[in-house]
Amino acid sequence: MRVTILTLFPGLFQGFLESSILARAIERGLVTVRLVDIREYARDRHHVCDDAAYGGGPGMVMKAEPIAEAIEANRAPGTRVVYLTPAGRPYTQKVAAELALEAEIVLLCGRYEGIDQRVIDAFVSDEISVGDYVLSGGEVAAMAVVDSAARLVPGVIAGPSLAEESFTEGLLEYPHYTRPEVFRGMRVPEVLLSGHHEMIRRWRLSKSIEKTMKHRPDLLDGGSLPEEARALVRGLRKEGETDGCDESP
Repeated sequence: MRVTILTLFPGLFQGFLESSILARAIERGLVTVRLVDIREYARDRHHVCDDAAYGGGPGMVMKAEPIAEAIEANRAPGTRVVYLTPAGRPYTQKVAAELALEAEIVLLCGRYEGIDQRVIDAFVSDEISVGDYVLSGGEVAAMAVVDSAARLVPGVIAGPSLAEESFTEGLLEYPHYTRPEVFRGMRVPEVLLSGHHEMIRRWRLSKSIEKTMKHRPDLLDGGSLPEEARALVRGLRKEGETDGCDESP
């Protein structure tokens, strides 16, 4: 997977690219990340990349010329150009898996009030939002996309680790425990010490469902859960309805 990031602030990525799993993936040649400074494509001697918006209003807009030339100079034919913007489609684990299948992608980081719409119309093939909030620029969003997609590239992380992560099966991941067995009076659940693999699997599935019902109940309505999980959801919902009923005296 080859990623080209177009940005006004390439220095923001230094520590990110030199740490942890991503750094090892780059070292092993599984992932390649190239940083391109958009300012290098500005033609004036001060390398200005923004200007006031036509029609007035607060803030500045990134100019079309340097962005367009940066894209043209660093994009192979047919490469997907992704603009990171709050106005894009929501970024999910499914989209991360989709991007991980691409041999090459270009990530365009906006700043200020955004970029000239003509760049989007002419060059951008996908617009992605990492959440319903506004960042100072697309760099943090680009890091999220690179990290989440790169870890799905074959060989970066062991397959079994990915299989049980949050969102992989439409559920949030179950809680984890490690040594010591007792921490400040709180014990590790006995089932995890039992050595009974099927009981542990069932407990983890149940806890995943409970966690999802508490924090992200919207994930349970997509219809993509396996039958075993759907049955547990129905049972837990029925228990909740029963617990909430008033009992007759």
